[in-house]
Amino acid sequence: MPRVKSNVVRLKRKKQILKHAKGAFGGRSKLWKAAKETVERGWRYAYRDRKNKKRDFRRLWIVRINAAARLHDMSYSAFINGLHASGIEVDRKVLADLAVREPEAFAAIAEQAKKALDAKVAAA
Repeated sequence: MPRVKSNVVRLKRKKQILKHAKGAFGGRSKLWKAAKETVERGWRYAYRDRKNKKRDFRRLWIVRINAAARLHDMSYSAFINGLHASGIEVDRKVLADLAVREPEAFAAIAEQAKKALDAKVAAA
């Protein structure tokens, strides 16, 4: 079996890890083992938090929509139900943005949702 010399590849990998460890405190940015652990932990958190970020934003949008819907005497669930009944397909991100930046536009959408909800209740 031939002898493998991995010097170049190993040093390249080590250099990459130490580059990513810059900014860590003390030996965590200088010593190989500590730097490797720090960087890998950081990558794990980054991976996890890219998913959590999506959750957090959706939660924020729902809170904003709920607050704006309650200004129009509707709960969040009633508002969303009215949107589905009226056939308005606007995602929560856009609805939250409308609620904050364009209250008149949100009021018009809320009015449509309320009418559709009333029609749905009257039909049932």
